[in-house]
Amino acid sequence: MPPLLPKKKPSSSCINFLIDMPLSPKIAVWLTQQGHNALHASQCELARASDATIMQQARRERRILITADLDFPRLFALTHAEDPGLILLRGGNYTEAETSALVHRVLQTIPLSELTRSLVVIDHTRIRKIALPF
Repeated sequence: MPPLLPKKKPSSSCINFLIDMPLSPKIAVWLTQQGHNALHASQCELARASDATIMQQARRERRILITADLDFPRLFALTHAEDPGLILLRGGNYTEAETSALVHRVLQTIPLSELTRSLVVIDHTRIRKIALPF
């Protein structure tokens, strides 16, 4: 397995994340190493939870949700959700290294003030940001 991006010293721009079940728990580990507060759904008894429950937990804890589950944008739209932010990886299976690199690009290009109130759609060729609610 290729290595994830290198560790970074913690910074004052700590972001809270909840990583959904379709993605590896190692993404939460990597984000924590980058100085963020990240939990994988399996760490907080959400392994078999509904998407609505996961979304409610992310909202309660003010965590940006990172997922590959295509049902979340529909759930956000149906509930007119303004938060939490959502980062959606679509377009196939991504390795842990690809996922961490793509999330790193998002964190480098989208300000936190926008990230917490946006749907960010990532695929192999581009990153799109849509303001919530939509």
